[in-house]
Amino acid sequence: MLITHDTRCSLDAVVDLVNTVPEDDAAADGLPDVAALQDFVRNHDISGVGMLSEFDLSAVRKIRGRFAGIFAAADARIAAGMINELVAAAGTTPQLTDHDGYDWHVHYFAPGASVADHLAADCGMALAFFVVAGEQERLRRCEAPDCRRAFVDLSRNRSRRYCDSRTCGNRLHVAAYRARRKEAAG
Repeated sequence: MLITHDTRCSLDAVVDLVNTVPEDDAAADGLPDVAALQDFVRNHDISGVGMLSEFDLSAVRKIRGRFAGIFAAADARIAAGMINELVAAAGTTPQLTDHDGYDWHVHYFAPGASVADHLAADCGMALAFFVVAGEQERLRRCEAPDCRRAFVDLSRNRSRRYCDSRTCGNRLHVAAYRARRKEAAG
């Protein structure tokens, strides 16, 4: 599956956005305030965003929950319906652009769109490409029992199971190894 630079940026943004959702009631929100949203926008080079407000924060948190639902969708039909609703509500207006040193790419948000509509349109379309390609199962959650972070499995054979093999994957492999050694010892 060909993934263009702008699609990859949108995938990275949507995964990071979904992963700001608190794991439970005791966990801190990854987007606690407008300053955190500004950092998110800056870290993801989200263009065309002006001054952010509490209204923007609230709107981004709402679409964040909807994106989390897409990663949890049981099948492509459910994911497609959720993506269609997000993208339609964002007032999608595809435009070719070549800004900030990037070659031609497509922005799906309307000029002057809010940051929430910007994310809903661009990230929604990035996820839509996976559904269209029959690759919706690549939108996953980490299989580590104590982690449910979202990720996009871009491995060739769709075999990635953990959000990060160096942390979650390695931790589980070490635990399994220790359990085998303990059982062998007796």
